[in-house]
Amino acid sequence: INTILGEEYRWPTTVPYVLDSSLEINAKGVILKAFEQYRLKTCIDFKAWDGEPNYIFVFKGSGCYSKVGNRQMGKQELSIGANCDSLGTVEHEFLHALGFWHEQSRSDRDDYVTIMWDQIQEGKEHNFNSYDETVSSSLGVPYDYGSVMHYSKTSFSKASEPTIVTKIPEFLDVIGQRMEFSDSDLLKLNRLYNCTSTFLDSCHFEEPNICGMIQGDGGNAKWARVQMVEGGPQTDYTNLGQCQGVGFFMHFSTATGTQGDTAYLESRLFYPKRRSQCLQFYHYNSGGVDDQLNIWVREYTTENPKGTLRLIQKISGGLQGSWELYHVTLDVSDKFRVVFEGVKGRDTSKSGLSLDDINLSETKCPQYTWRIRDFTSLLATTPAGSKTYSPRFLSPDGYSFQIGLYINGLKDSPDKMAIYLHLTSGPNDDNLQWPCPWRQASMELMDQNPDIQHRMNNIRMITTDPTKTSTDHYVYFFSLCAAMGNVEYFWDDPRKVGSLVTDTDGSKFYRGPGYGTSNYITHDRLKSRSFIKGDDVIFLLSLDDVTGLWKTQPRRPEIRDLQLEIDDSIGSSTATVAISVFVAAAMFLGLAVGAMFYMRRRRRLMERDGEFEPERTDGCMFPYTSFLLPQ
Repeated sequence: INTILGEEYRWPTTVPYVLDSSLEINAKGVILKAFEQYRLKTCIDFKAWDGEPNYIFVFKGSGCYSKVGNRQMGKQELSIGANCDSLGTVEHEFLHALGFWHEQSRSDRDDYVTIMWDQIQEGKEHNFNSYDETVSSSLGVPYDYGSVMHYSKTSFSKASEPTIVTKIPEFLDVIGQRMEFSDSDLLKLNRLYNCTSTFLDSCHFEEPNICGMIQGDGGNAKWARVQMVEGGPQTDYTNLGQCQGVGFFMHFSTATGTQGDTAYLESRLFYPKRRSQCLQFYHYNSGGVDDQLNIWVREYTTENPKGTLRLIQKISGGLQGSWELYHVTLDVSDKFRVVFEGVKGRDTSKSGLSLDDINLSETKCPQYTWRIRDFTSLLATTPAGSKTYSPRFLSPDGYSFQIGLYINGLKDSPDKMAIYLHLTSGPNDDNLQWPCPWRQASMELMDQNPDIQHRMNNIRMITTDPTKTSTDHYVYFFSLCAAMGNVEYFWDDPRKVGSLVTDTDGSKFYRGPGYGTSNYITHDRLKSRSFIKGDDVIFLLSLDDVTGLWKTQPRRPEIRDLQLEIDDSIGSSTATVAISVFVAAAMFLGLAVGAMFYMRRRRRLMERDGEFEPERTDGCMFPYTSFLLPQ
């Protein structure tokens, strides 16, 4: 990306915004998730508009577009239209607003890519303009094929031939990614806004100073920085599957000593800006069954200047012999340290407790992790069209859900993974509201980079709409069936609209229809970065109540309310025409009724495979993942 020159185009590091009521609920949730990523990885924050002279007005327009930089125009519009509600797309548009053009608009772009002018749609050539150094700057950062601001190879193509060809062929299928910020995107943004991150800490124990951690008082044993332990682990997690014997981790031995021996490992001091934090770390248990890892915080206040310990979570037992990922939610508002306490149990131990890759951030922890082991083998042997299911999980308010994953895609798209959300029957169904109202699922394939700030997770978010019907794709049938009371709601009680299936333990439950995308991630991107580590992949999953996003954001009297002049290189208007044909609908009455009862019967006998729309682009020419459709 390259930035527009001029301090007048900069926003304050806390950007005022309004989320307009025209936005879809799922889009609002994705926007708030994007704000969390900005806070995690940069010093940019966002706050609800409170009368500031300039602010970003986010609404549902006819596409995805934004002005470049702060135009000092009062109300500055940014559109997140239909099918724009993916994390990378939202990050992309806000980078425009913060002052960045596309990566291929750099003055030096011809050194890295070739623009195929004869393949560009007539009248769209201006989208490939570059900006010289009199109006833009690359901030001293090399050209980035992986930028979230780069066009794809077929942007504005007449047909399917490339409009952009990379000078290094290996990057032809890299350009155009819309997963997350790249490292270079973050470097430029942080340089432009002179950022010091709000992020708290990341520690991999590669340096002897162990990130400023200390051996706490009160224990009669110590944590040790080691490269391997005879009883396991044989390697750290940072370098797992890469170079054995080069990395370090912290280990508390319980192979010797007596029951009740303890050791304390305390972090450096932290000064939180928000009241909620997420502690993430990998833990390897090669000790006794009843050895225990306790997570504490030591909080410092005026009344307790030496600090007071508060227990957060106890971890014992669990899977042994492998590095396991843990997330622990903290709720600290004062100065504090994180304290890891190891406790030796009474059972025989061959080794002890180990820690690695600790990340502490002011973000929300995921509710669940789904780890698929031996994934490399599954990728090589699973046939296209074969579906793998996660365990069932319970949301905080009691909804049971499950993720369905096509590791090698659908039969007609075996080069990419497909993913779907299913509601399932659970213990609380009789006390829940149906159809399930406004619960947003986050399905996040974790980039297992040891530093959370440098991860490019692949995230897809879906929201349950209680008004969505199973006949939404049969327009003529829908109104007739509704009049007859035969409507099935897509997110209704799985016992009503689902299929009876057998779990791996032999128990039976109902699985509702799936909703998701056939283009979750391509295999080429899946094999890049650290999505697969130690032959495993990890999904971070949550299902949150977002009903509150229906509330309209209060708006103060506007100082200036100027209309956005939309640059035709960014977006164009579209119109939607609604047609009602009552006579034609009546002709299909008999067929509609028959189809409804057939669909109900079929759903209970087998799961449905949906049809999927092709990938599309809008005026800003960055690819969407395929439309979210039922499956």
